[in-house]
This record gives sequence, structure tokens and C-alpha cells, in this order.
Amino acid sequence: MQFRLSCKYIFLVVGLILLVSCEDQKTVKTEDKIVVSFKKEGVLHLKKSGSDSITKTLDIEIADNEYETQTGLMYRTELGIQQGMLFVFPDMQMRSFYMKNTKIPLDIIYIGEDKTIVSFQKNTKPFDETSLPSEVPAKYVLEINAGLSDEWQLEVGDTIEFSKS
Repeated sequence: MQFRLSCKYIFLVVGLILLVSCEDQKTVKTEDKIVVSFKKEGVLHLKKSGSDSITKTLDIEIADNEYETQTGLMYRTELGIQQGMLFVFPDMQMRSFYMKNTKIPLDIIYIGEDKTIVSFQKNTKPFDETSLPSEVPAKYVLEINAGLSDEWQLEVGDTIEFSKS
């Protein structure tokens, strides 16, 4: 009787641990493939230089810790047109990204501390490990699908605003 009661508690505790550890995950490993799905963590507005009107609104994931900024959009097989990933760094400095383990072509938008676009790396090549640096120091980096920077006519000097969900 005491053994049965102990087993019940062990199964209950293990079940709760599994439930809590699986909550809020966006990464799943299946048959040697890593599948990562988009998880909306905020909203970002793009504005033309000198204008208060919003030109585009995106749902964003926010990478603001070391693991998230190192992983970024790796292993993704898709990213919606109105989706992006915003990297938030603690300081302004020269930034450089690469496309290791990134399956989709991207536009990388470097943004200053004042939330003004300062440079671009457009139409990046999937899986390419070549350094893709900013031209000047940046505090934020926005990744969107390749080609959208040109389609949306984004330019150095345009601004962003974002909020967490």
C-alpha cells in the first residue's frame, strides 16, 4: 500500500515537471529535425523618416538574451510576411550576423539606440557563414524575409517603435 502511494506521487511529480517544462516551448525536435515555430512576443511599427504615420506593422519575436540572440531564426522553414525577429542588445556597438543553420533568406536591418535604421544587409544567403556586419554601431537588429526592405521602400533614417505583448 505504501509503495503504491509513493508511486502515485512520483508519477504525479514527474507529470507536473513534464507539463511545466513543455509549456511555452516553440522548439520541437522530431526525427533528427528541429522544428521552430513563430511565437508572437510583441508588435513593431515601421515609420518613414520625418513622418509619424506607420508604414508597416509586424508581429515580432524578441531575442533579448544570449541564447536567443545566438540562435535567432536558425532552423526556421518559414517566416510570415508580417513577422520578424527583433534582437535587443544592451549597448551600441558594431554588430555582425551570419546565416549558419538559417534556412530562409533574410533582410537584416541594423538600428541605432534612437530606433533609427542605420544600415542593411539585404537578401542574405541561407546557410552562408560569411560575416554580415552593420556599417555603424547598432543596438537593435530586425530580421525579416528577404526582399521586403526593398518592397516596403525602407531606407536609412526610417524609424521603428515596438512594444512587448
